[in-house]
Amino acid sequence: MASKRPETEFGYEQSPHIEKRKEFNVLDETKPRTLNAKIGFNITRGVGTMWAAYAFFALTLVSLPSVISKGDPIQIVAWIAQTFLQLVLLPIIIVGQNIQAAAAEKRAILTYEDAAAVLEESIKIQKHLDHQDKALSHLIDRIEDLENKLIKK
Repeated sequence: MASKRPETEFGYEQSPHIEKRKEFNVLDETKPRTLNAKIGFNITRGVGTMWAAYAFFALTLVSLPSVISKGDPIQIVAWIAQTFLQLVLLPIIIVGQNIQAAAAEKRAILTYEDAAAVLEESIKIQKHLDHQDKALSHLIDRIEDLENKLIKK
């Protein structure tokens, strides 16, 4: 009637990745660091506005009367494709991409926070299991003592 005690106790070791991940800051990784990166970032930020789209639209209108007065359909199509669409749609597309990127960043932050919460919960569960292991060990010790006393009688 001897009880079966576990031969080894479980030893919890936290992953080293957890502490490294806590130190990581996403915002530090997105800042432009070199002069060229800063220039490119600022130009993209400036062009990627609806005000730039309005300014480019006004700029395209400067050449429109000349193209229309010639009456050549090929030049009108070329003006639409090469001047109007490229100049006006470029900043509008960038605006749309910025909106999508902001939404994706919010989702990524929420996903990271969810993962951090799950990690914290799993650490709490591990601590709870450690307490249960101690309680079970205590109960096994008591049962073994009772068995020993019964055997001696």
